[in-house]
Amino acid sequence: MPKYITVSAFAQARAAEIKAMLKAVTQKSSNSLVFQTLPRHMRRRAMSHNIRRLPRRLREMARKEQAEKAVHQKKEQSRSKCRRARRRHVQLVAEFNRRQRKNIWLETHIWHAKRFHMVKKWGYCLGNSPTEKCYRACYRAMTKHCLLQDLSYYCCLELTGKENELLKQLSRICSADTGLTFEEPCCLSGRFEGSLDLYRADCYPEAMLGPVTFIWKPRDGSANRQLWIWLHPALKQDILQELKAIFQCSEPEEICVPDPVTPSDQEEKQKVVVQKLGKRRKEDKEGEKAVPVKKIIGDGTRDPLQACSWVSPATGVLISDRSMEILRYRLIGPWAHCVLTGTLKAAALQTEMANSETELNKWWVENCKDSDKVSLHQRQSAIFELLEGLSSPSQVPPGTVLGLTVGDPRVNLPKKKTKAFPDSEKCQDVAKVRQLYLEGVPVDCAHSFIWDQDICKSVTDTKISEQDLNHMRAELLVPGSHLDLGPSESKIPILLVQQPGKMAGEDRLGWGSGWDLCLPKGWGMAFWIPFVYRGVRVGGLQEALKHSEYQRTPHTPNDFPDCRAGMQFAKELEADLLEKFKRRPPAKRANYVKLGTLTPFICPWGQLTKNWEGRMKASGEVVHPSSLHAEHQERHSFGEPKAEVVTEAPSESGELEETMEVSLEDTLKGKDDTGTQDVVPASDFIVLRSEKLLQQLAAWCYPTVGKDRRPRLVSRLGQKQMTEEVFLPILRSYPRALVWVKLSLLRKGNPELHAMICIPTEDDLLQLGRDRLYCGPQEPRHQDTFKHRIQKLREEKKTTTKAPEDEPASSIPDNTTDKQEDLILGLWSDALPDVTSHCSRALLGYVTRGDFSLAAGCGQALGFVSLTGLLWMLHRQPAASKGLVLVRTPASLQYRFARLTIEV
Repeated sequence: MPKYITVSAFAQARAAEIKAMLKAVTQKSSNSLVFQTLPRHMRRRAMSHNIRRLPRRLREMARKEQAEKAVHQKKEQSRSKCRRARRRHVQLVAEFNRRQRKNIWLETHIWHAKRFHMVKKWGYCLGNSPTEKCYRACYRAMTKHCLLQDLSYYCCLELTGKENELLKQLSRICSADTGLTFEEPCCLSGRFEGSLDLYRADCYPEAMLGPVTFIWKPRDGSANRQLWIWLHPALKQDILQELKAIFQCSEPEEICVPDPVTPSDQEEKQKVVVQKLGKRRKEDKEGEKAVPVKKIIGDGTRDPLQACSWVSPATGVLISDRSMEILRYRLIGPWAHCVLTGTLKAAALQTEMANSETELNKWWVENCKDSDKVSLHQRQSAIFELLEGLSSPSQVPPGTVLGLTVGDPRVNLPKKKTKAFPDSEKCQDVAKVRQLYLEGVPVDCAHSFIWDQDICKSVTDTKISEQDLNHMRAELLVPGSHLDLGPSESKIPILLVQQPGKMAGEDRLGWGSGWDLCLPKGWGMAFWIPFVYRGVRVGGLQEALKHSEYQRTPHTPNDFPDCRAGMQFAKELEADLLEKFKRRPPAKRANYVKLGTLTPFICPWGQLTKNWEGRMKASGEVVHPSSLHAEHQERHSFGEPKAEVVTEAPSESGELEETMEVSLEDTLKGKDDTGTQDVVPASDFIVLRSEKLLQQLAAWCYPTVGKDRRPRLVSRLGQKQMTEEVFLPILRSYPRALVWVKLSLLRKGNPELHAMICIPTEDDLLQLGRDRLYCGPQEPRHQDTFKHRIQKLREEKKTTTKAPEDEPASSIPDNTTDKQEDLILGLWSDALPDVTSHCSRALLGYVTRGDFSLAAGCGQALGFVSLTGLLWMLHRQPAASKGLVLVRTPASLQYRFARLTIEV
């Protein structure tokens, strides 16, 4: 004990301890309330709200708890307490504009949001699939009636300049080897819409940009021509940058600054009324009439403050971004023209203004004074009425363009939903229908006023609102009768573009054909609701995917692995599937290592083509052209490759590979005029799109003898026989190429995403020939070599966590945790081996889309195969088994036989 103490210091120390003790006593150590601390036999429900029922020793603490609870739960009183105030038009417009700052909405967004599952993609908020069960109903609509889709999220780039200058530069980004070009005479005249694949300037067949469609404005005597290029929003940035580079557009012509979303004076007055608490909003007639119009901020694919027009000082070419300025609807089905003719009516001629104070239909009155334009409008109206005499849109020449000016479709709205059917009595002129079927639409009838931006802006600004239209309907003497607006009816320029549907292959030609409708912005819902009232079925992104699947055409951007958008899509899909895989426990998910599936969530196209090229070099098949005619060369020299030893290729092939690598490296960097470089994702493979080579491959895939032979098609194609003199030059030209193929399963089974396409052995084909009911071989179960490594890492982690007490925690190495995160049970975690020889059957390619086909009644799939592997397989297969492959889903060991075809 100390001999003496200082009173002041002792009291100060004890005061701090007493304060800490009182704080610990008064502070609650649990989240339970006072009445919850009582023994169970003393608890009563009334104690939770009546403090006087508690024991006296706990009442004071309960009062403090109640006071603290009231303070925490007290919220700021809402400005608009009732739902009626929150759902007012002023509040909804402000809320909708706030939501569109990140993902832009289409004009039909509200309609879709109530009936569809919405997804956020490419800067838009789009309808993915309907909430109702309508998978088969949508297929029946595409086959027997009509399916409607909103494609307004597609981007439109307008090029204006001299025709020679436009064609000169556009020829650098496309090739006649793949099909149409911008110089095609039928498309250049403006009669037809064309489609092609774009590449970086002078880089074909490498550096793929993506597929586009284009429409030329018909010649009107001016020196400049206009060209619309329609493209997917995922491809917009790459294609726009390439167009600015080839036309040397370095400076913007104008800046698109959107109107700030600020409320008007009337809106401010109405908000003040709403903010007054305890008072109900007083309705005033002036406030009802002053309804603010929904503002359109931007198109979502560019910054609102970014330039939307670029001009070239050298060439004089103007590039304008007209995305969301032109809406586009697609009607698919045999009765699409019945829906169009029943909903739209040609505009009536007008020579006098309805009201001199407004600009309503001023442009139409000026054009009606010209006799030539009046005659053109009458011819366009006559052709539009002839469409009802056709049994299907596929009877019109593919890509036909028809311009027209129609009246307000809201006037012709039926009383209730009715399906549109063809009326044979309305169209009796069979000769004109036959002439339309054979010759198509004349060049002058393809003209439309929608090409004029001033007219489109006038039509959008002078649109009659729904509220005014409803007031006019209410004033009718006979309710429900036809509303005749007379000269006050709006006139809208539109453009009709025929979609040819399925054009490749031999079966179901013309399926999925229809019409695309282009119209000015602001009129989206005015056309959408009348279409819905004609009995159409509305589809979303999933229905568009199924439409392209049944057409057997690549879908953008899913089926374009050699462009930037396709690579980005594959990475996002892999991340989503991997995350979904991790969420399931190991006992409830497939072990892909044991199943022999190296990459269940992505298709390693580069590794596939590289391995096939190595196998051909190992077998010594890439030879010098002069050795093709050697007498000692046997027919089956293109035989089984030696997988154990990879020998060096001859000097010629080595030089070829080196030049190919150099050319591929050159495509990774695109230089513009300013000297900057744009890095493009590395792609060590290409997709074969040469029509001549694809026709040759399609003929080789057909069996030449046996029950399934196609002598008529092969003779019609007139292709060469499959000899080494023919296919070896193809191998040297395209050593790392992919081919788009279609697969039809012979028996049961449904192919899935990322299913493997493999080559059957001779024993598989012999057993199939002996037994037609033979389903296919099975893959032997593989050994999971990563399981023991994962268990070892877990044990190391347990031992490292139990570190000595004197050792700091920071000194424990975290290598075990990093390695364990890299190793996932059931997935291949090391570098990929040779993917072609990992399983018992050689891997040929992968499936990108597969499902049970409602049209064929069996499982069908679409995907890519290696060109080298395909030629190797076709060369070794017997004549009666040409094109037979094996398909195995990632989570199964069972192989299924399928027929491989190439449709051109």
